[in-house]
Amino acid sequence: MGKEGRVIDAETLIARILQGEQEAFRELVNAYSQHVFHTVYSVLRDAKEAEDASQEVFIQVYKALPQYRSEGFKTWITRIALNKAIDMKRKLSRKPPEQQPGEEQDVLDKLPSRDEDVVAVLIHKERREALRARIDQLPNNHREIITAFYLEEKNYEQIAAELNVTIKTVESKLYRARQWIRSSWKEEEWR
Repeated sequence: MGKEGRVIDAETLIARILQGEQEAFRELVNAYSQHVFHTVYSVLRDAKEAEDASQEVFIQVYKALPQYRSEGFKTWITRIALNKAIDMKRKLSRKPPEQQPGEEQDVLDKLPSRDEDVVAVLIHKERREALRARIDQLPNNHREIITAFYLEEKNYEQIAAELNVTIKTVESKLYRARQWIRSSWKEEEWR
């Protein structure tokens, strides 16, 4: 299946993984590792950190596979990779080298585990608001596709139906929007 065609059927691999086939997960990692690495590297801009984040992405993917609902695997894994990279970038930017931890960090370290969910929700909300403000400054043709995919969390099929275009057109528009962001935003603006 993998030799003659190079087309990887993620849905078939996922079914095999859920039946306990370890080799199928290796195939999935091999098929998507480069994509995941490029996705996290586009945020982190550090090869070592991107490698670490990529490993964490696949651990999270493995744990979350039972909840996966055939929503477009590449879209799903890309979203996980971006969230993991943004979380890691946030953690890295919070740790100034060789400085004493501030009071805020001490408080965060002592939070009971049930409060971690509240903190995660607040951080997620803050990140979405900052991202929405940046996205509002994008050119119209890029803003629409980025908003639909990342903020409204729609998959390629939903976006294609709404815009009355093909899935390939959605992929192409999203690719061009990401390229524009990479070339137009400074690295610090990803933090």
